[in-house]
Amino acid sequence: MTLEVQREGKHSFVGRNERGAEVRLGRAGAEGAFSPSELLQIATAGCSAVTAEELITRRVGEDSKFRVAVSADRREGASELDAVHVDFDVDVSGLDEKQREALAGAVDRAIERLCTVRRTLTKGIPVTETFPAA
Repeated sequence: MTLEVQREGKHSFVGRNERGAEVRLGRAGAEGAFSPSELLQIATAGCSAVTAEELITRRVGEDSKFRVAVSADRREGASELDAVHVDFDVDVSGLDEKQREALAGAVDRAIERLCTVRRTLTKGIPVTETFPAA
């Protein structure tokens, strides 16, 4: 699958995939756009949500809605994140304490084992760039 980012104007970019999806990118604070750092965080939360969805809906209910918030720690002036924090907001009021603990454990294990974004961030991988020579 080919992914691309194209410049649209000053500090304005659009990311696209082959299925026609688009996402606006820009510098931090740019109106109507995600910064690359925000997209990394959204990808982490999104991967966790997609990975956990079936476990949650199977135990809480097929029509259950849930929210996954994400934040990051970043030192002042640093050009990297120090940590990413994913926080599930799921109505588990219909489960007893033992069921809630079992669900939380299952979600943690599934994300650690199956979430590509989380596994990649935890592992750390090389990133390469190419630039035309002429």
